[in-house]
Amino acid sequence: MKLASIFPCLFAAAFSATAQAEPAAPRPNIILIMADDMGYSDLGCYGGEIRTPNLDNLARRGIQFTQFYNNAKCAPTRASLLTGLYSQQTGSNVLRNCATIAEALGPAGYNCYMAGKWHQQQLPTDRGFLRYFGLADGACNYFNPGAQRPGEPVPGRKSPGEMRRWSIDGQEIHGYTPDDPNFYTTDAFTDYAISYLEDSQTPEKAGKPFFLYLAYTAPHYPLQAPEEDIARYRGKYMIGWDELRAQRRARQVEMGLIDPAWAFPDRDEKSMPWSQADDKEEWDLKMAVYAAMVDRMDQNIGRLLARLRELGQEQNTLIFFLADNGGCAENVNRTPDIPPGTLASYRTVDLPWANASNTPFRKFKSWNHEGGISTPLIACWPDGIEPGGQTDQVGHIIDIMPTCLELAGAEYPAEMNGEAVLPIEGKSLAPVLRGEIREGHEWLFWQHGESRAARQGQWKLVGYGAQAWELYDMKADRGETNNLASADPDRTEAMARKWFEWAKRCNLSKKTVEMVPTPGASRSGEIAN
Repeated sequence: MKLASIFPCLFAAAFSATAQAEPAAPRPNIILIMADDMGYSDLGCYGGEIRTPNLDNLARRGIQFTQFYNNAKCAPTRASLLTGLYSQQTGSNVLRNCATIAEALGPAGYNCYMAGKWHQQQLPTDRGFLRYFGLADGACNYFNPGAQRPGEPVPGRKSPGEMRRWSIDGQEIHGYTPDDPNFYTTDAFTDYAISYLEDSQTPEKAGKPFFLYLAYTAPHYPLQAPEEDIARYRGKYMIGWDELRAQRRARQVEMGLIDPAWAFPDRDEKSMPWSQADDKEEWDLKMAVYAAMVDRMDQNIGRLLARLRELGQEQNTLIFFLADNGGCAENVNRTPDIPPGTLASYRTVDLPWANASNTPFRKFKSWNHEGGISTPLIACWPDGIEPGGQTDQVGHIIDIMPTCLELAGAEYPAEMNGEAVLPIEGKSLAPVLRGEIREGHEWLFWQHGESRAARQGQWKLVGYGAQAWELYDMKADRGETNNLASADPDRTEAMARKWFEWAKRCNLSKKTVEMVPTPGASRSGEIAN
């Protein structure tokens, strides 16, 4: 069953704010998979050299988005993903005045499960999910998140003695110490995700659709991976980050992912040329471990898809894959004398390789330039999406929630847990999935820390701290190499004013807004209280 048959039935019965009707066609199962700190070009289907055959196959069988955005940081992206709102409205990790996808899909008859990284204060089982296993915190040791096990070294940690918060079905565990000496978080998250697929097909649940949110920590630091996966990549990165960027961009052009007319940004100003790098073998090892982490994630996605197929649920399951932010340039090398990759190490891939991961864009995680907020998005649904598609229609992480609601025939609630729920900000991607041009967002906005941005059509305004706003034409220059703010001050000022209006509507703090320059006008009356 393809687009022509399933979509008219589904969308005729789609959700509304006032009424819910049972769709005439079977509603899809939905699997939402998220990577952590992965760059735009790391996957094979987005120009990378890392082995990702399962994700590449999903892209061939579905649709690839080339202009999809996140919130540049772990927790804010997850807040928007779960709620369809800007994280500034919900709080980055408190989820106030909102409903989660699970809280909306559950009443519509969906069984909702989660495995992996949550990064919110309340637990998934408090916010609509039936079952949960995973890291409720932000990052942890991949081989042993808890206490030292007999016969093993002390696990590498960000801070001495820290014990990150985990949870199993609502029980909090501060320092999860697995008994299995072969434990690896990416494998474990997948094991539980597969068990949830199986649970959804038990006699008491069979016949109902399911929603599964699988949030990997890979390839977020610390750099740790099984030896056999690292070995596959040792020596491959002796070409250096300059050549790697060039090769990835060339493949992106060949694949039609980017416009060859876009200027290619120079190597980041904080990155040395590869020719000047000391200890090239250690640099090679860092990127080899990073690649192994992405590779291992793809292997596990393959395991999940195989079980989905065995259960007879592949055809009517919509799968999304995306990342929470761009590649990470943070330097958190807590074990400088221990090579990356092992249980005892705690190392990061660092800025030069992150610059390559974010090809063809500038900047990194936490920045609102394209390198920080651009993510691959793959959508695959055999019963509902024609294979082999690629779209440059602009989308944002806030669009995932309304898409799920529309396809599920679910209502968006007016209140949740006694709190009024804010009107949803996202717009459904369903028209794009069925091959149409949707009416997209007139405006999109970002803010994280000192970084900020706004996009209207082909125009993007971006800035950092007290630095002047920059203006870029995304149609001609998505690499953000030609700042047009001085050449078009009227547009720059108008877009800046829109950002200030959004900041006030979303109650950004006075401190956050006061640092931002307002072109051509006093800040009087512009600062949110």
